[in-house]
Amino acid sequence: MNLFHIAWRNMQQRGLATILTMLSMALGVCMVVLVLGISWVITESFSRNSNVGYNLIVGARGGSLQLTLNAVYYLSQPVGTIPYELFLEFLPGDGRAEEIHRVGGKIEEPDRKGLYSPYMSGGFAIPVCLGDYFGRFRVVGTTPDFFEKLQYGEMNDLKYRFASGRNFKDYDAENGYFEAVLGAQCAAERKCQVGDTLKTTHGDPEGDGHGQAFKIVGILEPTGTPNDRAAFINIEGFYLMEGHARAFENPMHPDADKEDVGEGGAQLPPRLALEKRDITAILVRTGNPMFAMNMQTTVKKSEVAEAASPIFEIGNLFSNFVDPVRYALLAVTTVVCFVSAISILVSIYNSMNERRRDIAVMRALGARRDVVLFVVLLESLLIACLGGLLGWLAGHSLGAVASSMIEYRSGVRVTFVNTITYYELWLIPGLVILATIAGVVPAFVAYQTNVSKNLGA
Repeated sequence: MNLFHIAWRNMQQRGLATILTMLSMALGVCMVVLVLGISWVITESFSRNSNVGYNLIVGARGGSLQLTLNAVYYLSQPVGTIPYELFLEFLPGDGRAEEIHRVGGKIEEPDRKGLYSPYMSGGFAIPVCLGDYFGRFRVVGTTPDFFEKLQYGEMNDLKYRFASGRNFKDYDAENGYFEAVLGAQCAAERKCQVGDTLKTTHGDPEGDGHGQAFKIVGILEPTGTPNDRAAFINIEGFYLMEGHARAFENPMHPDADKEDVGEGGAQLPPRLALEKRDITAILVRTGNPMFAMNMQTTVKKSEVAEAASPIFEIGNLFSNFVDPVRYALLAVTTVVCFVSAISILVSIYNSMNERRRDIAVMRALGARRDVVLFVVLLESLLIACLGGLLGWLAGHSLGAVASSMIEYRSGVRVTFVNTITYYELWLIPGLVILATIAGVVPAFVAYQTNVSKNLGA
């Protein structure tokens, strides 16, 4: 009879206690695996959002982090607004003059280039207006460029694709300025399809509803970004809704709404004049990434607006808030594993009195002290490793079972295999060390068993 068989028979004799001890170790290892899996999902999600496709976010002064949370994650409430005229200063080339001509309105020096246009050759600027809700989802007023020029992903090489429909247009003959695109999660939760209409509420999900309906013309494929949880509407339609015009325009600039000319020379309905427009933020991608730092400094010095680097702010957000939580969870699960190791020690130690005669018989049959010690250590090791294997399988199985929900929420596809991380290699030596420590005390008790005394008992 080999030593493994002896250790296994010892475990069978204490069946219930052995199973409960294994389950406690399984629970600890399962929690460790789940925390590591959650860390992997967070890292993957962070990688998807770390490169948002633009260098700077320009918005009202009040804090770079809050500006980033608003413009990237659509969280919190905007600090304030900035004038649409500032957006014009970021348009490359002759974009400022062209936008003034397209929208209409009275503005000083309409033919000059934007102040920041030298930085913008090959880049772009996209306006964003926040403030309305579609159910619990934020409504983002923007331009078609949002889905045509922006890309996402860790390498900034993924284009937005539509699961159904198309991007909204600046003006459509059928729907006018009132077209919308929904993120994947927003469309699924609100049970919306292309061809449906949506009406927004002002200020918060329970706010007053706007009477104007927007036609849903496109639904995005899942991206794993916050854009999955938003509804996007044409910024021109956003401005034409009640309460979205600037309350106190410059009296030097009178109302100058005008009719625009569309394709084929058709007259388009009037847009809101420039001097009545405000925006929440500007998403800026400079022609050369090296220009972004200079532009950020220049914008801050102007004291008109705040400029934030989204990559820098997102990095700080994770390092200062998310990572500490992950480490705290990992510390808690490690403590659970140590508690499980103590339960192994207590379980085997409490069985020593019942097994003294068996140990004495083994010694009488010729077993050395070190063999008896090794049998007890081996029993501890088997309990820890079998419990650890059970916990490892349970942890990854739970992740696989929840894969559809995780993918729906984060855009990260979770399988049994792809959540296995190299950190889990430390589980094997960790369990061996814990099992050895847990088995030392009862093993030495067995080692010191008096043969003559216990045989005669």
